Amino acid sequence: MKKLFIFLLIFLNIVNYSKSDDFFEDITYQILENQPRLSYGVSVSDVNNDGNFEFIVTGFGFNNLALAHKKGILFNSINQSIFIDKNRKTIGVASCDIDQDGYEEIYFLNTDTYSGNKRYSDRLLDFDGNKFFDLFELEINQENLNLTAGRSVVCVDRNGNGAYGIYVANYGGPTRFYEKDGNEIIDKASKLGIDKITGGRAVISGNILSGRSDIFAANERGENFLYYNNNGNFVELAKDYAVDDTFQNGRGTALSDIYYRGRLDILTSNWEGPHRAFVLKNNKFVDIADKQFSAPSRIRTVISADFDNDGYDEVFMNNIGEPNKLFKILDNGEFKEINIGNALETNGLGTGAAVADIDGDGILELLISHGESGYQPLTLYKANSKKNNFLRIKPINMHGAPARGATVTLVSNLRTHSKTIDSGSGYLCQMEPVAHYGIRKNERNIKIIVTWTNGEENTFEINELNKTLEIKQNN
Repeated sequence: MKKLFIFLLIFLNIVNYSKSDDFFEDITYQILENQPRLSYGVSVSDVNNDGNFEFIVTGFGFNNLALAHKKGILFNSINQSIFIDKNRKTIGVASCDIDQDGYEEIYFLNTDTYSGNKRYSDRLLDFDGNKFFDLFELEINQENLNLTAGRSVVCVDRNGNGAYGIYVANYGGPTRFYEKDGNEIIDKASKLGIDKITGGRAVISGNILSGRSDIFAANERGENFLYYNNNGNFVELAKDYAVDDTFQNGRGTALSDIYYRGRLDILTSNWEGPHRAFVLKNNKFVDIADKQFSAPSRIRTVISADFDNDGYDEVFMNNIGEPNKLFKILDNGEFKEINIGNALETNGLGTGAAVADIDGDGILELLISHGESGYQPLTLYKANSKKNNFLRIKPINMHGAPARGATVTLVSNLRTHSKTIDSGSGYLCQMEPVAHYGIRKNERNIKIIVTWTNGEENTFEINELNKTLEIKQNN
């Protein structure tokens, strides 16, 4: 009996050790009423303007959700019919301030067919303090509805004045670029020369080349697009910079400072094709992905974030119908694969994912949506990291809204590390509008440089860690 007791004790210790050794902790139990469903895109925004972020989760024939956090629980906080929109099939979502009132409007991209013409238009929701209303339902906007099947949407401050436009990556129909003029929503894609017809998939916007808000679109059955921002107009340069990847089928995409050198490069994946780590060298992007990172998979979302607060970013690769992957970006652009543990999801039907420090403890939560070929519930993870220091930078633009598309750069004795304030939609999804940094061991002399969407910069000395620092742009 004594030997059996000792054996059981050793076994339990091994089990507990292996659990604590997992990179991610599974905290899905925190999601209230988490039923199997068909979900796609996930965004992070302050939906009801209460000062707190929510996860916006799209439903494909299911309710759209706004998951708020309170006392260790995530619960749906919005039940207005125009928001939940159960009868439409929502796939992509992004939020940004299109009317300069300091509140982020929400663009829901609906797709009831695979390609070409669709039945239901998209929604562009504004909030008047009590209820949501759809700007596309105004009579003045009926002629500009998006009635083409689409995939992703991204917010673009092309003029650097905080008046965001919304780029809609459509599939089998022209790209849209919506801006607001009074109550009118105008499609300016043709005027800007970006109304191309392709198999649109992922699209991102940020300071890639010009110092302003550029656009990179990863497409299917055709070349990618790289739009250089030339004073609010766009010049397409994908072939010139060797990121056209013509024979691949683009999916999850993210901006990441791969070399920790103070500039953003492009992580982009391909459906059952090689995944790319495009780094700018001598006026060309070069793919530096190693064999493990580039290995083809049924990829959906790609996220670059510091989950464990060690000062090195991880890359989360969400797959559908096969295991997820996780890599740590070490110095000199080295990708080290990590045993992802609890978030492996071998049988997961992953369709989207987003990160946010939704509970305010300084460690990012990772929310994964599922669906497409079967009903599955949402899952929620966070890194097993309780000791490392962190710093969170939340830039607010001249109108009081999140400065999506701005760049935040941390400079210290150990690194120069840039992060984008996410504009969406690496593929269907959009991260929290915060630059989240873990702090490395022996790191000191930290300062932060914010490069706004108009190219102007502000520098701040950091004297206190483990907090969120809100930085406001000068008018």
